[in-house]
Amino acid sequence: MDLPEPIRAVQAALRQRGVDARVISVPDGAATAADAARAVGCPLGAMAKSLLFLADGEPVLVVAAGDRQVDVPAPAALLGVGRERVKLAGAEAVLQVTGFPVGGVPPLGHPRPLAPTWTSRSSGSRRSTPPPAPRTPSSP
Repeated sequence: MDLPEPIRAVQAALRQRGVDARVISVPDGAATAADAARAVGCPLGAMAKSLLFLADGEPVLVVAAGDRQVDVPAPAALLGVGRERVKLAGAEAVLQVTGFPVGGVPPLGHPRPLAPTWTSRSSGSRRSTPPPAPRTPSSP
């Protein structure tokens, strides 16, 4: 089966980083980390989720374990700015910046590099942390 271009970009980005992984498409979609974890049969804490924030309008990607909450104060503190300057990106901005809809944003393979990108300590504490299977804009 041919994968859509955005998903091929994620697969290529994984290969470029020496990661031998296969992108899995979830037929019914996975709007949340919990949905994705159930779909692939792993604990929620072993699933990675990618959240896009805007700091003064500039994108900031945060990758965290699926069982962790990421609130505005965390990226604001990392950036050294007041929380009023940081907000969670809306669905339209997420799609425009990452090329993927909310609920299907991978941690890499975006149309342009997202810097800064932060990964929570908990998401790197496991031997294998699968990111959510990316969905294309036309996926369910």
